[in-house]
Amino acid sequence: MKISTKGRYALRMLLDLAENKDSGFISLKEIAERQGISKQYLEQIVTLLNTSDILRTSRGKQGGYMLLKEPSEYTVGQILRITEGGLAPVACLEDAQNRCDRAENCKTLSVWKGFYEVTNKYFDGITLQGILEGQREDVGSYII
Repeated sequence: MKISTKGRYALRMLLDLAENKDSGFISLKEIAERQGISKQYLEQIVTLLNTSDILRTSRGKQGGYMLLKEPSEYTVGQILRITEGGLAPVACLEDAQNRCDRAENCKTLSVWKGFYEVTNKYFDGITLQGILEGQREDVGSYII
């Protein structure tokens, strides 16, 4: 699995908003400058995030963005699912019901399910607040 720049930059953008949450609404220009990401690319990311009720938006000269909730209420898993379209390592696990004709007899399905479960548990165990504090919840022995 490879996380796209969209997912990585969305995480950086939201961390920037979390880190500066006491500054009110923050413009994309400010975030772009601090993070070294183009403003145009952040505009694409904001479009995705706005449809997911993650951000508060204010238009106008003093406008910008801020987190809708506290940083502790956002997980990396939630953010990546929005930007990446999901975390499933194989297509047959993308939907709640596996529609693959081979699912009943697939010898490798358990491998992909296990990877999927570990990935979700790991990313869902990390919050924006935890990253800011340099902490992670205990999400299993696979953390080094």
